[in-house]
Amino acid sequence: MKHILFLLTSIALLLSACAPLTKSSNATPSPTPLPQPILDPGYAQDAPSTATPPTDLAPFDPAPVSSGLLPADETNTYWAVNPSSGSRLFVRVAYPRGWNGELVPALVLVPGGTGATEPRKAEALAAEGFLVIIFDPEGRGRSEGTEDYNGFIGQDGLAAVIEAATALPGLDANRYGLVSYSYGVTLATGALARHPDLPIDFYIDWEGPVDRTYTTTGCGGNRAGGIQWQACSNESWWAEREALNFIAEVRVPYQRIQSQTDHVQPTNNHAIDIVNAAVAGGVPWVRLNEYPAGQTYDATNQPAMLPDSMDKQIDRTVATYARYIIETVVNQ
Repeated sequence: MKHILFLLTSIALLLSACAPLTKSSNATPSPTPLPQPILDPGYAQDAPSTATPPTDLAPFDPAPVSSGLLPADETNTYWAVNPSSGSRLFVRVAYPRGWNGELVPALVLVPGGTGATEPRKAEALAAEGFLVIIFDPEGRGRSEGTEDYNGFIGQDGLAAVIEAATALPGLDANRYGLVSYSYGVTLATGALARHPDLPIDFYIDWEGPVDRTYTTTGCGGNRAGGIQWQACSNESWWAEREALNFIAEVRVPYQRIQSQTDHVQPTNNHAIDIVNAAVAGGVPWVRLNEYPAGQTYDATNQPAMLPDSMDKQIDRTVATYARYIIETVVNQ
């Protein structure tokens, strides 16, 4: 009998050891940390992507914008929802130093290339007295979604950020500007043209490439890293991503900033192209650097552009032009 009991006990212990382990817990699993913001890599370092461009939106077909900002996980950070994709877009806000709650002029910054938020730019312009809104476009940095290369989905996301940010404390909707850097011109002009009722009072563009030829620097593979997102022959894809397709539909004052030596292009013809198109299209106020507003130019006999040293103080130049437009154009 003792031998039988010993044998049964041994079998039970063996079965217990071989049984699969289970873990019962009501604890909520730790969330996956959000990726850190990606600083703008610079227009010259844009990388290719496998993103599939949208095919179901007609030109100038706007999507409704988001209804407000949702608090994110840090001070003065928020989420705005892109209605075209449902993606949450990461938004960061910088206030002027010593801000005491009064209404102040505001700027939304659009990053260059396929970059994301640039806190340094935001802080520099906040130090100039502006409330500054920066964001990660669709599929970049902390934002959800898929890289759209500044097409319609990305443009609708920018429109949502602009509209939602009007609820921020201190934002003066009567002194509310949009500033784009380099390829951000595509996102900015598309959003303004396709959402003409956005509460933006003026637009400043720094050296934006205005069509596929400039964006790819010649529609070839001659650039280090190359911008070969789509072949230049893909008309429907590029139709969403060329500022020259949108600028005539912009209905706010437009300022182009152009240095003598462009940060990418071998010539400054792209500045002439977009300024001339803006004037011809009836944009209400158009200015190249500090030349008189409303002028057009001959690409074969161009005016002198800003000294290259201005690039080292571009934030101050943007602030100076923004204040000038607010004081002499918007509030007149």
